Amino acid sequence: MSGPQCCSNQPTLDPASGAGHVQKLAGFNTYVSGSIQSNLTILLVSDVYGYEAPNLRKLADKVAAAGFYVVAPDFFYGEPFVRDKPDRPLPAWIKDHGPDKGFEDAKLIIDALKSKGVSSIGAAGFCWGAKVVVELAKFALIQAAVMLHPSFVTVDDIKSVKVPIAILGAEIDNLSPPELVKQFDEILKASEVDSFVKIFPKCAHGWTVRYDVNDTAAVSCANEAHQDMLEWFAKYIK
Repeated sequence: MSGPQCCSNQPTLDPASGAGHVQKLAGFNTYVSGSIQSNLTILLVSDVYGYEAPNLRKLADKVAAAGFYVVAPDFFYGEPFVRDKPDRPLPAWIKDHGPDKGFEDAKLIIDALKSKGVSSIGAAGFCWGAKVVVELAKFALIQAAVMLHPSFVTVDDIKSVKVPIAILGAEIDNLSPPELVKQFDEILKASEVDSFVKIFPKCAHGWTVRYDVNDTAAVSCANEAHQDMLEWFAKYIK
């Protein structure tokens, strides 16, 4: 995951973006959108740029508008990855912010949600966040999973998934190339786990949250992936 594609199109972070608000959840600063009264929750696990990315928050609001309570925690403790920071290149940053730590933190979030009476939880992970989500899916800590342009996820991970999972991959992706995503698809089809796997032509790694809002084609491609994600959650988080 140390290649340039992982970190391309760095967003301009905006802590004031989105229609929701930030509150503490299990001790983590968390962007929250929608009403907890729905009892149906979607956990969004960001890419390396974190929970203040405007496109991620826009997506959280879109999911909330479909009737879900959406939480997007800051699993980076106020230190999202920053490109062009010579004293903190990605390999050094990832040592302090590995997805293994993200998985442990996500379990705390899920416990906190359950203590509030949430009955059904889905999780979507982007890039770095997909590894966190696949771990949750392996231990059946959620009811459904979506991985979007995943990083770090292996064939062995997919073999261990225990809940319905959708995988949205990009044609142009050196982190999870189409060949690997097709392997994931074959493994899932041979299992008893319900799955949906789709490779988006002409799209590149990160396209669902790092698109240029002024690029009509990029927005359309991102929206298509968002709709696929929403339909998956509507099917299983109820």
